[in-house]
Amino acid sequence: MNFDGLDQGMGDYSPTLHGSLDTGMEPSMDPRITQNMMQGVEMDSEGLAVEVPESVHLLEGMFSELHSVAAEVGIPVTATHFDLQEELLWMGNHRGHASSFFGPTMGRYSSFQVNSADDIRQIHSLETGVLFLSKTNLKCCTRGGFVMFDYPMDEGADMHSLLMTDTNTLIMGGLHNYIVEFDLNTVQETQKVTVEMPGVAIMRQSSRFFFCGHTSGKVTLRDMRTFKTEHEFDAFSGSLSDFDVHGNLLAACGFSSRGMNGLACDRFLMVYDLRMMRAVTPLQVHVDPLFLRFIPTYTSRLAIISQSGQCQFCEPTGLANVADVFHVNTGGQLLMSFDVSSSKQALAFGDSGGGVHLWSDAPEVSYNDYSRETEFAHPCLVDSLHQLDWNHELLPLSLIPTPLTSAEQLLSDWPTPMVTPRPRRSPAVDPEILRTMKTVGFIGYAANQRTRPRNQVPYKIKEVELDYDNYNQVPESPIGREEETHLYMVPKKYRKVTIKYSKLGLEDFDFKHYNRTLFAGLEPHIPNAYCNCMIQVLYFLEPIRCLVQNHLCQKEFCLACELGFLFHMLDLSRGDPCQASNFLRAFRTIPEASALGLILADSDEQTGKARLGRLIQSWNRFILTQLHQETQEQEGPQAYRGASSSSGESVIGRLFGCEVENSSLCRCGKETVRTSLTLLFTMHYPEHNPHAVKEHDFVEILKKSICLEQSTQAWCENCEKYQPTVQTRNIRCLPDVLVINCEVNSAKEAEFWRAQAEYAFNKANGLFSSPTSSGEDMRGSEGITFNTRAEDLRHVWIPLTMKMTISKTQSLEVVNWPEAEELSTAEEEDGACLFDLVVTVPHLLDARTGGNLVAHIKVGETYHVRKEGVTHQQWYLFNDFLIEPVDKTEAAQFDVNWKVPAILYYAKRNYHSKYDLRIKNPIEASVLLTEASLARKQRKSHATFIPLMVSEMPQAGDLVGLDAEFVTLNQEEAELRSDGTKSTIKPSQMSVARITCVRGQGTNEGVPFIDDYISTQEQVVDYLTQYSGIKPGDLDAKISSKHLTTLKSTYLKLRFLIDTGVRFVGHGLQKDFRVINLLVLKDQVVDTVYLFHMPRKRMISLRFLAWYFLDLNIQGETHDSIEDARTALQLYRKYLELSRGGGTDEVRKALKGLYEKGRKMDWKVPEADAGSMRPARAKGSWRNGRGSNESCRMRARRR
Repeated sequence: MNFDGLDQGMGDYSPTLHGSLDTGMEPSMDPRITQNMMQGVEMDSEGLAVEVPESVHLLEGMFSELHSVAAEVGIPVTATHFDLQEELLWMGNHRGHASSFFGPTMGRYSSFQVNSADDIRQIHSLETGVLFLSKTNLKCCTRGGFVMFDYPMDEGADMHSLLMTDTNTLIMGGLHNYIVEFDLNTVQETQKVTVEMPGVAIMRQSSRFFFCGHTSGKVTLRDMRTFKTEHEFDAFSGSLSDFDVHGNLLAACGFSSRGMNGLACDRFLMVYDLRMMRAVTPLQVHVDPLFLRFIPTYTSRLAIISQSGQCQFCEPTGLANVADVFHVNTGGQLLMSFDVSSSKQALAFGDSGGGVHLWSDAPEVSYNDYSRETEFAHPCLVDSLHQLDWNHELLPLSLIPTPLTSAEQLLSDWPTPMVTPRPRRSPAVDPEILRTMKTVGFIGYAANQRTRPRNQVPYKIKEVELDYDNYNQVPESPIGREEETHLYMVPKKYRKVTIKYSKLGLEDFDFKHYNRTLFAGLEPHIPNAYCNCMIQVLYFLEPIRCLVQNHLCQKEFCLACELGFLFHMLDLSRGDPCQASNFLRAFRTIPEASALGLILADSDEQTGKARLGRLIQSWNRFILTQLHQETQEQEGPQAYRGASSSSGESVIGRLFGCEVENSSLCRCGKETVRTSLTLLFTMHYPEHNPHAVKEHDFVEILKKSICLEQSTQAWCENCEKYQPTVQTRNIRCLPDVLVINCEVNSAKEAEFWRAQAEYAFNKANGLFSSPTSSGEDMRGSEGITFNTRAEDLRHVWIPLTMKMTISKTQSLEVVNWPEAEELSTAEEEDGACLFDLVVTVPHLLDARTGGNLVAHIKVGETYHVRKEGVTHQQWYLFNDFLIEPVDKTEAAQFDVNWKVPAILYYAKRNYHSKYDLRIKNPIEASVLLTEASLARKQRKSHATFIPLMVSEMPQAGDLVGLDAEFVTLNQEEAELRSDGTKSTIKPSQMSVARITCVRGQGTNEGVPFIDDYISTQEQVVDYLTQYSGIKPGDLDAKISSKHLTTLKSTYLKLRFLIDTGVRFVGHGLQKDFRVINLLVLKDQVVDTVYLFHMPRKRMISLRFLAWYFLDLNIQGETHDSIEDARTALQLYRKYLELSRGGGTDEVRKALKGLYEKGRKMDWKVPEADAGSMRPARAKGSWRNGRGSNESCRMRARRR
């Protein structure tokens, strides 16, 4: 342990300050404590200062002195602070020493040295430690004194005040012309803001502003985000001594200029009304104010403290009373510091003689309303024998130490055979493995039979069931806990899947174990990824897939555009999972989504507090409405030509829309009819008695839900008041896809669904018996045994196919229909349509994980033809990145004990024929041409790239150097295992901040044509400046001098290059494309991290490769994406040169030399002036690479 931060002079204190182990010794007096300090104080047997009960008389509601201690005699106390988490009072003195005292008795808790040279000027407590601000540094220590960090300030700094703006950010100011924003997570300054008036000695904050008190006597009000001055109060002509803010009032005390006589303490307090931003009547007090604080109890009282120890309480808008003046007994010393506890029950004063005085308005004082328990050191145990009472009957004789002789054997000495360790018997090897095993030498190889978890061998000899876990699951909503607890088993394929991250990230995670199809899953670790199942549903509706990929508009955050980009990735993927990060990023910016409560906090997702069933139904309604609106806006001016058709009709409206006639009939006879378009319907269930549940067909409930009739209060224009009205809804046409929200959100609806499923099951088996009221499982009741075919129909209530017709009387008819049968010609002429079940989305109840959402989707022939080349239809289960074929009856089964229906999609049979399913890529070459920057300060002279000319447009096979830089939005979440290794639970969330593309051939080879900084509206927690070169402010359009664009604009440029067929050259492109959210075919990527890599060896950094092969020293202080992209291109040229010169053998020889050199150098590049450490070149000259780099730089300079 490191004790460097502890006080070296603790041993100089007398035993009375630490307590004595010998109770017979008299406590001695510390010679440094004066008699004045000890008036009214006596020392107890433990050596701690306590109050004399006879001399303490506290009146309830009136502040009086409760206790005083001598912290360090003769050393002025420059800072006092009540701990905000524990019952501790902190003090710091002029010599940089800090001490803490516990509770109202002020027993010394800890004492340590903070700064050896400067005084402590302000103290602030955090959840995990305490901040100490001195003149030239900010130090954070634990409450025991161990250093957490020690941050030195810039040279010439003279800090005086700090202010916490949130849990991880603070602002510091002092006697200079700037204030500093500081991040406690990264222990770095995030920005430095120049102030117009130097000398920020005091800082306070309210809900709207933070306030800076200047040594010139002024108080400035600044914006919490921009730090800009919003208002200014000229409080005093001389200087400011203190001020405080409460509610809409600001009170200040200070000094006024008296001409030749210098400064004089002003007995008028300046009071300002923050609503009108003007001064009210000054408040005259009867003491010379040095400190003041609001102490709001019943009213907004002010405590005004003078340096001589006088204290006065008064109202800020009233008159001060002389009777309200009290005195702090300082023994003739001057007060140097003052603080008020968060509970407003205690006051603390520090004086120039080293004394700390505690005042309170109650004998039992509490510093905080809810303080946590303080951790104390274990008491010192003295190695001494207890006195034994031989007359006690239960005296344990083991208290008497007895010598151990070798002649006697102890009862605990077991014989050797009984204590010999024996390993547990290993389970037998699977006979199928032994049968298929091939032996090479003495090692056997066999295929994994997939009967056990990977890399695990359970120590169970008997056969184990792997599909279910044996645990008691208490069902959550909507089933509730009213019934008897049952054992509900969630099959493994339906459980929430998680990605196990290793040191290599996702590279060694076996996604193929979860998905053996060629369809792409979606990764679940992104915030708000609960909607992954619905994204898959929209993708497998062919008209929507084509619609959004043909759509392109100029809106920065358009969900239709982002869905089109995502669906393009799903089309290209051959079974590898994709992530919807850009779509969800745009989704989080939609105000309507936030207003509907669709944006989940990370805590809600991780703890399972979100009601996912209700949430996904709201998301379903929102996305259909949003896509309908966005695709209808095509008549407006387009940013990019080639977008979808310009007709005002929306494909979403044609696909899901249903014309609805709403009739409202008042009892006066007045009927009002309105027509509207609805995109989905919600199920409404009849009221039922749980003891006598009636049987209902699903089609009957669906018809009543579509043609809904209900009574409600509504405004009648005829009666001119609210009247009971009967509202009726009828449809005038049938949609191509019928969307149904099931609304099974409570135990009542779940019980109804369970009962109807039991009725349907019994009817299918020729039985009729009412289900029990408690909803118990009827499997095997009354000795009945069902065959396999009948058992598949259990928990099935919804039909796979139904016939819907709008009759000539405009009434809706819905009936069940056999799936294999077609309509007759007469029925088709009557307008009948068959609707097949194509999607079911259930909410899975799992008490361990909080539940999750999956989708059953009937994938059509066109998707199988594109992916697998076969004409086939099949139901699949989509559980994030787990995809598995399932039977059609499983898709319709809903055991509401763990699988609750949420959304159903019924599609009209052969509805695709009326839609144009061709995809015309709307991204044109114009996206690469010159565009304006979002940054206001960006100038042409600052441009770092030259856009492509029309004659330079890339062709298929052209080389493009690419590099990207990123910032961190959320830090990774990890835990330490018992063996000390780290396990990543959730990776850090990155966002692309800069993308650079350089020309890979032609006369301008190496000259960048894209160098975009990406504007972001999300909070950045770490700019990673050392690795990215991105600095705070580079991504802010107001202050950035870079070429700033939107992510969508740069994304379109890269998509055009990918669609053109260029080959990207870079270093570590796999991660770059992943964060940008692009999927690029492998034959279009040339990654130098794999070109210069030997199997089972480490990956080599770009910096070391450039030094070894090109004699270049790059990435000196920070990374530059232009430099990295050029270097990657040159390394690829070098690789081609080696391959042409000697083929594979020459490349292998060069790589062998590379790894040998790397091991000798410990993979570190020497400094630029270390000429003796140049790498020994392999066969041939490498000057061409370096010359190419220099020529690129010269051409860029000439441009």
